[in-house]
Amino acid sequence: MPLKNIHAYEDPKRKYEEEVLVLEATDDVYKLVLHNDDIHTFDYVIDCLIDICQHTLEQAEQCTILVHYKGKATVKTGSMDLLKPMHQKLLDKSLTSEIV
Repeated sequence: MPLKNIHAYEDPKRKYEEEVLVLEATDDVYKLVLHNDDIHTFDYVIDCLIDICQHTLEQAEQCTILVHYKGKATVKTGSMDLLKPMHQKLLDKSLTSEIV
């Protein structure tokens, strides 16, 4: 069995940070930020992120964990036209979000 090339490993956190920097350099990019609460279950929030933000199960789980431990997290980035309906749907599900 061949050994994995450890030099080929790319740190996902580093890649994410690079993508965020690129997005922040773009003028028309907004962030949909979800805030933590003491009311909703992990499963409820995960289902909402899958339905509303078109997240994969893994993305939704990761965002939910970030929201839980950090108090808030960016769950989607894009134009205001893209994020406004998602923001409203999250509010309709009694979740707290904002567009920044």
